[in-house]
Amino acid sequence: MEHGFPAGRPALDFAGTLRVRRGPSPREMLHSPESLTSWFRECGITESDIVCEPFDVREAVALREAIYQLVFAKLAGESYDREALSLVNDAARRPAPVPQLTADGRRIEATVQQALSYVARDAIAVLSGPEVPLLKECANPDCTQIYIDHSRGARREWCKMDPCGNRIKAAAYRARKRASEQTAISASSRP
Repeated sequence: MEHGFPAGRPALDFAGTLRVRRGPSPREMLHSPESLTSWFRECGITESDIVCEPFDVREAVALREAIYQLVFAKLAGESYDREALSLVNDAARRPAPVPQLTADGRRIEATVQQALSYVARDAIAVLSGPEVPLLKECANPDCTQIYIDHSRGARREWCKMDPCGNRIKAAAYRARKRASEQTAISASSRP
């Protein structure tokens, strides 16, 4: 799989396709029509590839940024940006993907516009639903993934244990070990 889905909701995972958002070198996961196609398929919006063009990628990135702005505003307790709100609402007004019953089960057909409508509708459901108090941003400073914390006591700190949680825990362990070694060296050098 090319993409990760740690957030628990398609809209939040879509917003997370720009990794290390506030870092010195953000990593764009929607860098081509093929990467957008694979995101739709891997997310489960469609079972087969959708033909995407470069302009579809630009539209998808604009929607992703609007979703991120709205979610971040919700987390910060701020008002929504009007342009971002309008962009998400306009995308949600488009038709959604169409599920079809086949002899082999279910198949979902979608255009790029329908797939983006699905993501926008999910963003609206997340931001207007009962899980809003469970929205969190990953505690790894190198990660900006927003997720829904369904853990017991809502004490989850990372979007995913691997790699974010493991990196933070390993760094904390190394820092404690260095500090205890320094304390031991200081204690042994005293008269």
